[in-house]
Parts: sequence; C-alpha cells; structure tokens
Amino acid sequence: MTQPSASDLNHQAKSDLRRRLISARRSIPPQLWKQKSDRICAHLLNWSYFRQCRIILAYTSFRQEPDLSPLTAHHPHWGLPRCVDKNQLTWHYWSANSRWPLRKGSYGIIEPHPESPQVDLSLVDLILVPAVACDVRGYRLGYGGGYYDRLLSQPPWQSIPTVGIVFEYARLPTLPKDVWDKPLAGVCSESGLYLGGK
Repeated sequence: MTQPSASDLNHQAKSDLRRRLISARRSIPPQLWKQKSDRICAHLLNWSYFRQCRIILAYTSFRQEPDLSPLTAHHPHWGLPRCVDKNQLTWHYWSANSRWPLRKGSYGIIEPHPESPQVDLSLVDLILVPAVACDVRGYRLGYGGGYYDRLLSQPPWQSIPTVGIVFEYARLPTLPKDVWDKPLAGVCSESGLYLGGK
C-alpha cells in the first residue's frame, strides 16, 4: 500500500478545514453576521489607502461571507467577478448607478451582467479577496476551485495589493499550504486590518 503524498495530505487537510469553517460561518446569527460585516467595512474605510484607490475589485457575499456592500456608498468605482468557465474569472465594472443589473450566475452567485464593461486592469489599485480562512501571514484557504490562485499568479496581477476578507474566527495562526500558495498583502476581519503578515 502506497503512502499518501504530502500534497494528498494537504488536500485532505484543506478539505476538512474548509468544510468545518464554512459550516461555522453559516451558523452565525444574521444580526451578528451584519455587525461583524459592518466592522470589517469600517476598518477598510479607515484605511487611507482604500480611500485613494481608483478601482477596487471585490465580490458579492455568498454563503454568509462578510458583506462588503455598505462600502459601495463610500467608493464609486468597483469591479466584480463573473465566472466564465471552470478556469476563469472576468472582471466587470460596476457602480451604484450602473445601468447593468447584477444577476445570479454560475454556482448561484450574484454576478455582473455579461454585457457590462470589463475593468481596465491598469486602473485597479486593490483586490478584496473572499476566503474561507486566512492565516496571520496572509496565506489563504479558498473554496478549492483555484480561481484566485490562478488569477493572482499571473504577472499583471502580482503588483496589485490584495486583502483577504474573513471573520476573526477564520483568521488562524497557520494554514496547510502547498508550494504554489502565495500570501496576500493583508487580512481584514472584524477585529482589524492586518497588513504585511502582522
């Protein structure tokens, strides 16, 4: 009988952790979920860099991810992702007065309209990255699809600051990681904004 490889063990550890953490997140009572989400938004709004950004890439909350929608009242220019196929996200420009309505897309996630304008990457100054968990060094546990891993490994994206968005219970001392995993520039939870793996 062959021994499982380090990669297999990591994959299993990530799957088990992902399942437990998503279950915990979905059990947060709605009022507490909103309070925690609002605190995350407040930390981002207090960050001087956030207020200077031209376009910010974000996400629409799914399965009780932290809700960043209050931020749209404080910053006019956003990019939201749309799943094109099993390997690719495209980013579409969105603002509160956009004529293109958001709609339910792949996996039941609210996405931009396919005909809405795509984001000019050269104008993007910040990416707020959804995560199941992040550790204190900025390593991220995603959903297993690899969308963000593939995206953020491409050269044009590597110079754009990235902040993982999680609730504090999912900001862990360490995460199982693979050789290709790269840390984010920071993590934001309801407890604070932590930049540079601090």
